[in-house]
Amino acid sequence: MHRCGGTGETRDADEEVQKICDEIKSHVEDKAGRTFDVFIAKSYKTQVVAGRNFFIKVHVGGDDFIHLRVYRTLPCYGEKLELNGLLTSKAHHDPIEYFEQNV
Repeated sequence: MHRCGGTGETRDADEEVQKICDEIKSHVEDKAGRTFDVFIAKSYKTQVVAGRNFFIKVHVGGDDFIHLRVYRTLPCYGEKLELNGLLTSKAHHDPIEYFEQNV
């Protein structure tokens, strides 16, 4: 159960989260200034707002991970995805934490 404004528990990534990552990958590459041969969602948290924020840990090859903040609008607004944040130089053991918009 999510409380409005707070993030939920960390969960293992599923097909829905991987699909979000697949759809937003080109925007992430633009912001990061590099391309990723590997782009696999590993885990995530969500935050219920006027829509939903996804905080996603993504494996990008070797020992490298990034954290994404992706906003998905409500169904009545088409469930559009927006990349709102990107943290690079993360490791597998780094916890997913809330972070402000930064892109």
